[in-house]
Amino acid sequence: MKRIFAITIMVFLILSIGCGKSETGEKVKAKAETKQKQVKHYSIEQFMNTVSIRGRSFSHDESKILFTSNKTGIYNIYAVPVKGGEPELLTDSKKESYYLASTFPNDNRVLFSADSGGNEINHIFLREEDGSIKDLTPEPRARASFMGWNRDLKSFFYSSNIRDPKVMDIYEMDIETFTPKMFFKNEKGFASFRISNDKKHIAMVKVDTDHNTDIYLFDREKSEYRNITAHEGEVRNTVQSFDVDSKKLYYSTNEDSEFMYIKSYDLAAGKSETVMQKNWPIRSVRFSWNGTYRVISVNNDARTQIEIFNTRQQKNVELPEFPGANITSVRFSRSETLMAFYLSSSKSPSNLYVYDLKSGKYRKLTESMNSEIDPNDLVKAKVIRYKSFDGLEIPSIFYVPKVIGKGEKIPALVWVHGGPGGQSRLSYVAVLQYLVNHGYAILGVNNRGSSGYGKTFYKLDDRNHGQGDLDDCVESKKFLKATGFVDENKIGIMGGSYGGYMVLAALAFRPEEFAVGVDVFGVANWLRTLKSIPPWWESYRKALYTELGNPETDEEYLKKISPLFHADKINKPMIVLQGANDPRVLKVESDEIVEAVKKKGIPVEYVVFDDEGHGFRKKKNEIQAYKAILKFLDKYLKGKEETYIY
Repeated sequence: MKRIFAITIMVFLILSIGCGKSETGEKVKAKAETKQKQVKHYSIEQFMNTVSIRGRSFSHDESKILFTSNKTGIYNIYAVPVKGGEPELLTDSKKESYYLASTFPNDNRVLFSADSGGNEINHIFLREEDGSIKDLTPEPRARASFMGWNRDLKSFFYSSNIRDPKVMDIYEMDIETFTPKMFFKNEKGFASFRISNDKKHIAMVKVDTDHNTDIYLFDREKSEYRNITAHEGEVRNTVQSFDVDSKKLYYSTNEDSEFMYIKSYDLAAGKSETVMQKNWPIRSVRFSWNGTYRVISVNNDARTQIEIFNTRQQKNVELPEFPGANITSVRFSRSETLMAFYLSSSKSPSNLYVYDLKSGKYRKLTESMNSEIDPNDLVKAKVIRYKSFDGLEIPSIFYVPKVIGKGEKIPALVWVHGGPGGQSRLSYVAVLQYLVNHGYAILGVNNRGSSGYGKTFYKLDDRNHGQGDLDDCVESKKFLKATGFVDENKIGIMGGSYGGYMVLAALAFRPEEFAVGVDVFGVANWLRTLKSIPPWWESYRKALYTELGNPETDEEYLKKISPLFHADKINKPMIVLQGANDPRVLKVESDEIVEAVKKKGIPVEYVVFDDEGHGFRKKKNEIQAYKAILKFLDKYLKGKEETYIY
């Protein structure tokens, strides 16, 4: 699992992909010089009053769609009529965020997930029709994740590590007594389960490394395992979905290809065939309840591309056109007459829509943008590419402030995504829009090792962390300088999780390259982090050790790439932000790097949230964090104590 911290292609092939959609620094410069419009600057409170929305599930009578929103300051469950209207608050948690899992099939009850203070020990909760709440998986040390409904709609499946902290078993819970029973005892350490509708087969993934996985099919009647993707060399295989009739299993693979594509396996014949290939990786394939619609999601150059195929009519479904925006998170009602989806772009947060498949009409159901913010003041991000030190093209996402005075030189930030193996995408990120709105250019670097650009590119950072991937970030400064409007002496680096590690690595291993660093819960000591992997990641332990290093046998190498052991080289100001309950990057990681740098007399600011984990979920904390980041940047990168409003 390469994307452990959040949320490739052969080199000569990479150099040719997507060049027509990218822009050089000179082209960006020419466009920036034509901008004259005055832009209003907004406070972080105004940006955070924009609502974050996620999840979608139709009510049993299909009159409403339920979703998760942080409108109250933390995430709660809402319901909105499909005909439009004000969303209704169904839960009113004041302390922990609640995330929608599913509505019930025949009444108004709801399942949702929540942990405690960001510790990632998620439980499944039931909201009764009267509003009362019950924890269905109350074991305090065990995680539980909703997996879906049994076809008879009288029970649901979930995974849990209650038997063994290192292993996720599958349980079935009926909705009359809510008594769980073991459905599959995971004695071989599998991951990523799918259950056929007839309950006769379970598909699962056996992880060797992040680049080499197999899919096993378990026959419950015969109690037999079958490897349906046996291969030589390195091939990545991922379970997607059974068809409605339980006759075929759909899965993704990159066998003999740079990109993941879709194959189907005929359970009776024991043979696989290719279903669909694209020039970009196919991320997922899912079916509507009765199998009428097949939904494909493609990662098209950092954009989400949705394709829906009508399996009865054997033709694609024509979707509404939304220029410059992405349709994501498609979900069909059980009757297959309605489709819920989200619409978003780099300058517009996600909003929930409903589409009537018979009439072809759609309706917007939410308004997530704060009405105080003029969307015209926000910036549209662009895909650009630049060449790194060895000629490799690095795809990146570029945000340019709306107004740049003639001859003006502005500061910039190199933004590094999480992972390792994540991807900066053309999606709305409030903190990035906030910083750009206050005069910072931002380049979201998809350094070597990022996902979305083929398996060769994806593998280029293996046992090369804090080295080749960091050099890609350093080389991005040349692109920024070539724009003509970025001050090459005022370029900082910022990132969260694995991106936070890259910030610390940049400050320690390339101490003269970046003027400041913004580290958001980044790894400082790989030896400790890899030894403290949460037990529920056990099935991925070998993959992590193969890519990053084994703390038992590679101690010297891991010390070499761990910024904590080179903190004496850090000589630039930095700010560090950390959740006290983070189970992935322990708080001690940030404590020690802050202490080490402070001893040198280097300016260090440290912000800790006692009620957060790996990522900040509460609005009050996000406001505090992002306000602190801007003040830090204004002081140490712009050289001003105050700019605009905060």
